[in-house]
Amino acid sequence: MVNFTVAELRKAMDFPRNIRNMSVIAHVDHGKSTLTDSLVCKAGIIANEKAGEARFTDTRKDEQERCITIKSTGVSLYYELDDYNMQFLEPTQYHEGKNGFLINLIDSPGHVDFSSEVTAALRVTDGALVVVDAVSGVCVQTETVLRQALAERIKPVLFMNKMDRALLELQLDQDTLYDTFRKIVENINAIITIYGAAGGPERMVGPVEGTVGFGSGLHGWAFSLKQFADTYTKKDKAKCDKYIPKLWGDHFIDEAGKWSKKPGPGKTRGFCKLILDPIFKIFNFCMKTFEAAEAIKFAEKLKVEFTTAERDLEKKALFKIIMKKWLPAGDTLLEMISIHLPSPVTAQKYRVEMLYEGPSDDVFAKGIAECDPNAPLMMYVSKMVPTNDKGRFYAFGRVFSGTVGSGYKCRIMGPNFIPGKNEDLHIKTIQRTVLMMGRYVEHIDTVPAGNTVGLVGVDQYIVKTGTITNESGKDAHNMKQMKFSVSPVVRVAVEPKNPQDLPKLVEGLKRLAKSDPMVQCFNESSGEHIIAGAGELHLEICLKDLEEDHACIPIKKSDPVVSYKESITAISDMMCLSKSPNKHNRLFCKAQPLGEDFSTMIDDGTITPRQDAKARAKVICDKFTTENDELTCWNPTDARKIWCFGPDQTGPNCVVDVSKGVQYLNEIKDSVVAGFQWAANEGVLCEENMRGVRINIHDVALHADAIHRGGGQIIPTTRRVCYASVLRADPCLLEPVYLCEIQCPEAAVGGIYGCLTKRRGHVFSESQAEGTPMFYVKAHLPVMESFGFSSALRAATGGQAFPQCVFDHWAEMTDNPMKEGSKTHTIIMGTRKRKGLKIELPVFDNYYDKL
Repeated sequence: MVNFTVAELRKAMDFPRNIRNMSVIAHVDHGKSTLTDSLVCKAGIIANEKAGEARFTDTRKDEQERCITIKSTGVSLYYELDDYNMQFLEPTQYHEGKNGFLINLIDSPGHVDFSSEVTAALRVTDGALVVVDAVSGVCVQTETVLRQALAERIKPVLFMNKMDRALLELQLDQDTLYDTFRKIVENINAIITIYGAAGGPERMVGPVEGTVGFGSGLHGWAFSLKQFADTYTKKDKAKCDKYIPKLWGDHFIDEAGKWSKKPGPGKTRGFCKLILDPIFKIFNFCMKTFEAAEAIKFAEKLKVEFTTAERDLEKKALFKIIMKKWLPAGDTLLEMISIHLPSPVTAQKYRVEMLYEGPSDDVFAKGIAECDPNAPLMMYVSKMVPTNDKGRFYAFGRVFSGTVGSGYKCRIMGPNFIPGKNEDLHIKTIQRTVLMMGRYVEHIDTVPAGNTVGLVGVDQYIVKTGTITNESGKDAHNMKQMKFSVSPVVRVAVEPKNPQDLPKLVEGLKRLAKSDPMVQCFNESSGEHIIAGAGELHLEICLKDLEEDHACIPIKKSDPVVSYKESITAISDMMCLSKSPNKHNRLFCKAQPLGEDFSTMIDDGTITPRQDAKARAKVICDKFTTENDELTCWNPTDARKIWCFGPDQTGPNCVVDVSKGVQYLNEIKDSVVAGFQWAANEGVLCEENMRGVRINIHDVALHADAIHRGGGQIIPTTRRVCYASVLRADPCLLEPVYLCEIQCPEAAVGGIYGCLTKRRGHVFSESQAEGTPMFYVKAHLPVMESFGFSSALRAATGGQAFPQCVFDHWAEMTDNPMKEGSKTHTIIMGTRKRKGLKIELPVFDNYYDKL
């Protein structure tokens, strides 16, 4: 029986201090969806018996079949907190007299191929429940998603899941289990210390602070130190606050009940004695000595009530029912979320500068900072959710200020919108507003600031993300674009089996691009339709969706192909000159490598084209001096004269004016920029994007009459001189490399090394999880070699090893691309053939003839 109505939800939306927007994030298979079930069950949406098995937020059929979350799913829940727990809230965390809390929860995927879904979920939430498997510990994707959360200034709370495995499978003793928990907390705090940006909330987690929970999502039980302290102090808040610190760390208790900070004979750690001891007693009665009657008797002392049928249960089933009734997971999670996660009113004050592109003192920024429902509307659409109506989407996002509702007329600003211009801008009416409730939606008239919402009727005007404001909000700037932790480096070409279905495929690709925040669909110059994704599994799901939902036609696909980048390793060994077609203009340029550090800073947004030139020059000169590397160093004058970045105005290449006293130079700037964008987008070796290339303009000879130096003369000239400069600067190819984390028992480690060596992989770290037989191997594996890696690894280790690959960096291919027979040369030739280019490399000598 659902404990609330839509009317109650709508009423709760008007009290933003009682709202909690949160995401559930973790490594793949650490138990997010099963844990979310406990919260959904507490709200009465699913039956108590089903919690942990229903996986309510896995709404797609393939998610249920594969037991893996693919799309992030939102659900709004309403609870009331009892008066005792309300005492633990600060006065600013709730509206006086209101015990009801509205929790807008988003369950996100854990597989790295879908981490763009995690980014989209984090943008519209203020808190994150980080779930860690108590047996596996902090894994590679745990670190990735936590890092994303910290970049968005989101406050984390930690839940250590799968305690049942520690008891049932590994049968750890109490001290080892405590040490395991302590190490996980330390590892999480180490990540928070490294990546936690300044200006946000206090983010460190700790059991004493109440921001760490323990339990089992599958079995539906959980606890925090506070809950045990409540029991021992009979719910006296003052005593409880003093008692909690004794339940963690070096606090020991003896038989007489005296506390001390030093261990000794007859003394037991407070956490083990007062928390783990009762749990282990129940476990031993049920699983070791099989004394069901004793277990029930002990549980009744803990005020657990049994039905007649439950008294007949034995072993694991009895252990599960006792724990679930004694320590229900929903209560623990609800307390942690309500007490320790921030409300939109608190969070938007420190998140506004990370969210809004415009000036911090305009009316829109103030509305966001105050979470004001009466301010001008500012809503960010983070993703498009397919509806039951084929081809249509809900625009899912969050209202940061103002109020949105059915029939409201608004401005829809896409990611390329620039204030003052009419590009990527639409003024349309919202047909309906809906609440996302997992696999269902509920209609609602209006939604005020601080809440998540789905919009109907604006999907034609938004591709992936967008900002929505009032019709009159002409001065509004965009909300900042999301930064993804993965890149779409794997691509396939698709075509319809029946050529007559081509229009359906084109339409289907448009819908596919809408439905996924990360996937890219585009046409190559050869006429191929390309889909680019983050990895094998991501592409597999995208192709399945395209065939079954979006295009609804049979499709042929090519083998997966990897995206490469073109770069250089030296400064051009000679000045390169290019003449315009009319022979009246000349450009003199050289190429110079930027270095991977510089390229990464552009990718991260530390260096951007919109920065003030002097501020950007200071950042560059502080970091890249002659002391570090003469090849990639910058002097202050050059750093102020960056003309543009490319490709697409934001890529990791740039044009720098190092000329002195040249006439008419600014008049050809736009044409030079356009020519450079063309060259950076289609490099000289095999028309892949360039990366880490700096083109220096040393001199220009221009015709005095402006008619002879128009775009038609300068653009192709710039492109040719860029190509020539790159060819004289030791060109190379960069290939994408995965960071691969493999979890396996000790016996399987040999098989992993053999499998990686065959695929040019190299292991750089190997460690054992303490207290478990599991080993963690970290390796770098070229994306090109990763196809079929999972199945090859399973075959080599008898199915005992589980790999998780996440894009890590671009690595230079060291062999000579110009030498026939080298691996790089073979790749370049294969790419040129696929793209329909000449099957010969452009050599500088015959290139020079054309200049």
